[in-house]
Amino acid sequence: MSKSIIIIGAGVAGLAAGCYAQMNGFRSKIFELHEMPGGLCTAWERKGYTFDGCIHYLFGSGPGQPFYHVWEELGAIQDRAMIHHDEFMRITDGKGKTLIVYCDPDQLEAHMKELSPRDGKLIEAFIRGIHTFKNFDMAMLQEQPRSTMGPNEWRDFGLKVLPFARPLARWGMMAAQNFGESFRDPFLRRAVPLMFAWPECPVMVGQSLLAYLHTHNAGFPTGGSLEFARAIERRYLALGGEIQYQAQVQKIIVEDGRATGVVLYDDSVHHADYVISAADGRGTIFDMLGGQFVDKDIHRTYDGQLPIHSMIQVSLGINRDLSAEPHWVQYLLDQPMTIGGMVHDTIGVKHYGFDPSLAPPGKAAVIVMLKSEHSYWQRIYGRKLYDTEQIQVCEQITGFLEHIYPDITQDIEVKDVATPMSYERYTGNWLGSTCGWLLTKDTMRMMIQGLTKTLPGLNGFYMAGQWVEPGGSVPVVAMSGRNAIQLICHEEDREFSALTPR
Repeated sequence: MSKSIIIIGAGVAGLAAGCYAQMNGFRSKIFELHEMPGGLCTAWERKGYTFDGCIHYLFGSGPGQPFYHVWEELGAIQDRAMIHHDEFMRITDGKGKTLIVYCDPDQLEAHMKELSPRDGKLIEAFIRGIHTFKNFDMAMLQEQPRSTMGPNEWRDFGLKVLPFARPLARWGMMAAQNFGESFRDPFLRRAVPLMFAWPECPVMVGQSLLAYLHTHNAGFPTGGSLEFARAIERRYLALGGEIQYQAQVQKIIVEDGRATGVVLYDDSVHHADYVISAADGRGTIFDMLGGQFVDKDIHRTYDGQLPIHSMIQVSLGINRDLSAEPHWVQYLLDQPMTIGGMVHDTIGVKHYGFDPSLAPPGKAAVIVMLKSEHSYWQRIYGRKLYDTEQIQVCEQITGFLEHIYPDITQDIEVKDVATPMSYERYTGNWLGSTCGWLLTKDTMRMMIQGLTKTLPGLNGFYMAGQWVEPGGSVPVVAMSGRNAIQLICHEEDREFSALTPR
């Protein structure tokens, strides 16, 4: 009889692990605390509007380019149209200056030089980096687990990385905020860091994104994040896998130093030959396993020193056609605003008018995402003050939007606010983190070196997902699920196999 695998969590990493388990002849079952697949790769519907909570762009949307083969194997992109933009976003100060982040690097270079001719040399170096990373295969960093690589694989890996050693050293270790401070022009000094996801983000990550946007390898999948996750779920079920929803794991069973199953909160017991946790890292190690299989490195990892990213998302269903408006604009504020317990000098507004499947005809789904501390919301969670604060945050955002789109308030049909407590409640993620460990120049080293997918003293157990892949991201965690099965195949002394559905 084929060996069995229990997988904790039906996010992208768990679903991917399940798919590859089935492809390699294992029997697998996924236990998921929520009632739907996707984990953080999700969306929610309110009165005909779909509010997307994850994908802004998808690495691997271009045939023959990095990560594409993974989505093919997982059945996620077959017959799915990808939406590509000419510009990534706009950043404006409201005084006539706007940085348009074009997806074409040469067009972006000309535009930035027009804004600040005296920063020409710096701009040229930045654009050269974008062109360089067009040829950088980011997927190779996760293609094979480091622990299974022999001398020949390490040699081949080194030869692939070698041409990019200098740009990786320069741009991989420079934070977006520090790069922005290099500009002489005051507007670009403030605007440029906003081209990246967060101020601590390594510049090379943003350059790689712009490179993939240009090569059409970072499109938006029509239907959004939840439909994308459901496609992987369908692939898993078609391969013969099983999923049990609303089934939260209480603890992982360990017998003679080996993981042999799980106990759910309904006290049901389930056994398997292997256990993979694609759930919250801290909850897995210190709750499900009781902190029994740790060392100094693991304690240091989870001692609160590594950065994470939690946020609030205000989603609005608006009875107005915004499809002719720029789809993503970051507004620099003259007067900072305190929203959700944090001071913000920038507000980013994004609408999904480019995908008509996410709103009724002639209407628009609009979102605003802002960083917010978990502790702020935890202190008031479960009290009336929590609901009151959500309402206040929403009113602040709608009041701000009035200055951009006059009389927009009267067109708002749906309001929804997700806080770090929402992310924690629906995904189990520690402190409501949206991407595991935040990717910075420090955690970048962890990503390149690769975090261990096992725990000391525990056999038959592997971890997958964003807590063992700094920076998270949808393709990286899919590769992480793939890696987990590669490791099990290696342990079983069998060749790993990946199949593409017709």
